[in-house]
Amino acid sequence: MQSRVIVALDVSEERAVNIASILGNQVYAFKVGYPLILGAGLGILNKISSQGKVIADLKIADIPEVSASIASQLTSGGASGVIIHGFTGRDVVRSCRKVTKELYVVAEMSHQGSLDFLSPRSEEIAIMAREEGADGIVAPATRPERIRKLKEVSGLKVLSPGVGAQGGSYTSAVENGADYVIIGRSITMSDNPVEALERIVSGK
Repeated sequence: MQSRVIVALDVSEERAVNIASILGNQVYAFKVGYPLILGAGLGILNKISSQGKVIADLKIADIPEVSASIASQLTSGGASGVIIHGFTGRDVVRSCRKVTKELYVVAEMSHQGSLDFLSPRSEEIAIMAREEGADGIVAPATRPERIRKLKEVSGLKVLSPGVGAQGGSYTSAVENGADYVIIGRSITMSDNPVEALERIVSGK
């Protein structure tokens, strides 16, 4: 049975492919970011997509033309979804929307530093994401009350990182409105990824 989990594959190519082959039918998607793409090359998107859905997370943050070019290459390379930063503004979101299948906009991040500059504007970013036709937003499992608020103001799907190593709870994230929960090290660093997934989802 498929869970609401998105596994962040910030590991080596060999480890990523192995985990994808093990968990492909048990998770919603695999998140592939800079660590894996820089180590293995863009072709890793196709390798992972043969096992399950891929969301490319480069948190794109550049001018519209450059951002759209990056998003287009990720989509052509095998990503079903692309994550971009929302603080760059609506022209960037609009440009990326035109070239992606699924677009997710970072409204607020899970680490402490997000509180300095990003979090104070996160609700505006979430509303803008909806207005520009994004499929969802990213909101932190480390602050589950923010998931609820950002989902409320945007009406969009919420992808929520920060469970496990960062201290967030899968159960709390889902109870507060997360549609999908992003989990990395707690699963990818485990000797038994299947058991780790089951344990997290069950709240044990």
